[in-house]
Amino acid sequence: MRRPFPIALACVLCALASAVSVSAAATLSVSRAAYEDRARATWTAQILGALMGFRFEHKPASTEWVDRLPKPYDHAPVDDDYYYEIVALRAFERYGAGLTVEQLGAQWKENSAGSWGSSEQARLLLSRGIQPPDTGHPRYNKLWFTIGPQFSGDIYGLLAPGLPNLAGRLARELGHINGYAEGTDGGVFVAGMVSLAFLENDPKEIVRKAARLIHPRSPYRQCLDLVIGMAEKGAGPREIAQAVEDRWHIEYPATNNAVANGGLVALSVWFGEGDFLKTVNLAFAAADYTDADCNAANAAAVVGAMHGMKALPPALVEGIHDRIRGDAMGGVRLTPAVDEAISDLARRTVAVGEKILRAEGVPTDDDKLSISPQNVATQPAELFSLADLTRYWNPGWKLERVGFGGAGGGLGGVRGITYLDGDVLATYPRDEVRGALLRRTVRLGDQSSLSVQVAADPGRAWQLDAFAGNERVLSTLIDGGQGKEREWRQVTVDLSRFANREVELRLFQLVLLPGRIPGNAYWRALVVSEGLPRSK
Repeated sequence: MRRPFPIALACVLCALASAVSVSAAATLSVSRAAYEDRARATWTAQILGALMGFRFEHKPASTEWVDRLPKPYDHAPVDDDYYYEIVALRAFERYGAGLTVEQLGAQWKENSAGSWGSSEQARLLLSRGIQPPDTGHPRYNKLWFTIGPQFSGDIYGLLAPGLPNLAGRLARELGHINGYAEGTDGGVFVAGMVSLAFLENDPKEIVRKAARLIHPRSPYRQCLDLVIGMAEKGAGPREIAQAVEDRWHIEYPATNNAVANGGLVALSVWFGEGDFLKTVNLAFAAADYTDADCNAANAAAVVGAMHGMKALPPALVEGIHDRIRGDAMGGVRLTPAVDEAISDLARRTVAVGEKILRAEGVPTDDDKLSISPQNVATQPAELFSLADLTRYWNPGWKLERVGFGGAGGGLGGVRGITYLDGDVLATYPRDEVRGALLRRTVRLGDQSSLSVQVAADPGRAWQLDAFAGNERVLSTLIDGGQGKEREWRQVTVDLSRFANREVELRLFQLVLLPGRIPGNAYWRALVVSEGLPRSK
């Protein structure tokens, strides 16, 4: 059951009107028609941003102004940038304003949602019987830190216009379908910006306030603070984008990571001045090898929510003919196939939004609602370190110096990634020179030993070095061979000569090997047999 969420706002019914206005007290006054117009613009803007940006996704950045669709369309093809939002809308319509992430998971399963990245992982986990929110948690979802919740966050802002705390709560709770921590931070930020766009006319203030929804300890918030801090000191978008990529894309090599891409969304909104074409072109040109289409879609959605359909170039809007169609994404057959009018999605979004507002204590009628805005409240920190994986794998061991990597997310071929798959821990070093490290301190007895099963991916290799105290007790190459399947190798180390001593055991994964292609280390069944104290 969802716990009640306090909303510090005053809500009153207003006289009939047909436009959006903001009073001196910064009250949001919006007619149903204006709400619907902004909803349609948000859906349309993100679709246009995604289609225009697709040719820059995981590729070199744009160097020329883009102001048209890449080809003629008679409808917008279905894409993950907005399909998961359609699925969420269906779930709200089915289950009501109090939709839970478990219910959203049922809708995902029914609609075959989850084609790429963390969303694909969520779909595969659902098929194995793992239920949300575990489908987004690092214990199960190896791409939890990527962009899935972020590019799906727009709808939660639409469903909570002018109420960023409510939008952020929806994005956090429901974003756990396919992400966690940094991943869901992205959904919260985007939802917050779209919600605030109903109130704020200054894109910079939208970015500032939405950033405050995220806890300062979060890497995602730290990236946003970098963008905001540099911008306020006069740096331009190119300089800021370079700083974001140098600091955060190195940390998160997957081209679909949430943190660095979130920073690029923020700078696109900040410098876009509420103009659709300027905003999306900033996202296309920001940096090489990013998730440019998703970034443009998120930033464009904020413009749509700010200004409505009048902000979108008519030729682009006409080019997709108010329609989304498609029966598959990434080889996954959608159930049912999508055939939706964008204008109808907007009407349905407003209907659900009004139900959510009423459930949260906001009175509405058929004509107009008026909302006094809430002060942005920073959410509690949702943090996860890769070192935390051993809590679920082998709590006696500490994991150090592992990297996020990104194999299986965004651009293919990234060398390694650290994650947990059942009883198997996969690691790759953050720092290839020093390697990844597992360590444990233990008092050994007579006939002590260490045993572990290890493997490498086919065609790749790594070196296992084991130390007891300062003595290296093992150095061996773990070669994945040339077959198609992972081959496990049992390694046992006799530690009896360290009897009656407390020693620190260290297991290194080293990857800088002459003539070898480095790759993941796989570990399972790591056991230290402490033996009995040696009698005197």
